[in-house]
Amino acid sequence: MRMTSTLLAALGVVALTTAAGAQVVDPNLMSYKPVSGVSGSLKSIGSDTLNNLMALWAEGFKAQYPSVKIEIEGKGSSTAPPALINGTAHFGPMSRPMKGAEIDEFEKKFGYKPSAIRGAVDALAVFVHKDNPIKCLSLQQVDAIFSKTRKGGGDKTMATWGEVGLTGEWADKPISLYGRNSASGTYGYFKEVALFNGDYKDSVKEQPGSSAVVQGVASDKFAIGYSGVGYKTADVRTVPLSAKAGTACFDATADNAYAGDYPISRFLYIYVNVNPNQSLDPVRAEFIKYVYSKPGQEAVVKDGYFPVTAKIAETDLKAKKLTN
Repeated sequence: MRMTSTLLAALGVVALTTAAGAQVVDPNLMSYKPVSGVSGSLKSIGSDTLNNLMALWAEGFKAQYPSVKIEIEGKGSSTAPPALINGTAHFGPMSRPMKGAEIDEFEKKFGYKPSAIRGAVDALAVFVHKDNPIKCLSLQQVDAIFSKTRKGGGDKTMATWGEVGLTGEWADKPISLYGRNSASGTYGYFKEVALFNGDYKDSVKEQPGSSAVVQGVASDKFAIGYSGVGYKTADVRTVPLSAKAGTACFDATADNAYAGDYPISRFLYIYVNVNPNQSLDPVRAEFIKYVYSKPGQEAVVKDGYFPVTAKIAETDLKAKKLTN
């Protein structure tokens, strides 16, 4: 599910950065105005990548509706579909699209498909220690570093930093690998795009959350890892990537993600059970409207991800019959 230049068209071809590179939200997004009759509770079960963002959205929403109780549980994207199917969650955040089998299981129970909210755009970053001088990696090199199957076409595994071009003290140092566990949508997305649907090396140190990956890389000078760009800290740096060896490398920035130049860009989703023949209850309806409002997308920027445009917001709100 790699994003290409079609993402730019899907986003409405709107530049969401200033000349100085600062991230801004689409000025055409609506402000949020609270309404009466909103009460009750909401529970979110799903992606760890979206955990912080869901918490920020919940905080902003509760500021509008103090009586609403919101509970957030982030243990991986694969936990979202069963929670929605079993009715234990109102929202199922996922850092990947639902798989066909997950959609089929949902539809088998309810008679209609789950509905997706495209709440933010993420660049799935490859992180190294802040002192690592690597300037660029191709996806084929990333595959040879992380995968034992090398479906990207590499003729040999890459196990030391010298094998990807570093010299001096780095040349003979083994590459220490950090990644997510198999319950994570980030694990699955990286496997699909960066590993060309190959298999991870057994030496990858699987972490329970994105922040743990970044912390591992920050504390291990010769490490490399992957997670959502929103988890970047001052102790790590992102590695510019190229889609093919010998082509230009692009860093994990908003403009590069929107243009489709950064090769590992994706939407971050929130799935919800929306009966097409019924109206959404007020508390879920207003939460979705809040996500697509200016303050909702300002929370996206605050968390280090990239906001969606008014065009995306309008399309998804209309699909859920939430437009006036």
